[in-house]
Amino acid sequence: MSTALYTAHGIVTGGRADGHGRTADGALEVDLRQPKELGGDGDGVNPEQLFAIGYAACFATSVALVGRRKRLPADDVAIASHVSLLPTDGGAFRLAVALDVTLPSMDDPRQAAELVAIAHQVCPYSNATRGNIAVDLTVNGTRL
Repeated sequence: MSTALYTAHGIVTGGRADGHGRTADGALEVDLRQPKELGGDGDGVNPEQLFAIGYAACFATSVALVGRRKRLPADDVAIASHVSLLPTDGGAFRLAVALDVTLPSMDDPRQAAELVAIAHQVCPYSNATRGNIAVDLTVNGTRL
């Protein structure tokens, strides 16, 4: 196994319904609450929101990195991330993700689609979720 480039440390008490989460370094601290759609008061954040932000940030970095490698204008990338919590048979749950990628500086739809497809192979979140959850990609309004 390779040496980690970075390891994040998080601590949660109380879980998703009435919990509190923080990073070990104190850079992030959040109250965890159920969303109103799941019967909660919505007065905090939930794991799906945190996952949506984390995945979008990681994917945007991957798009920009691949853009630099290919000498394509991708530093202005914006990602709208949608993470859905879905029930499964037997009472378990699963996630589904949709990433809407906007590349304002890229006019060629084929080139933009290729860039996003490669970024999907590079992104650690994409690699962690591949084969586990559905991830739908859209670039500049066109679904891949």
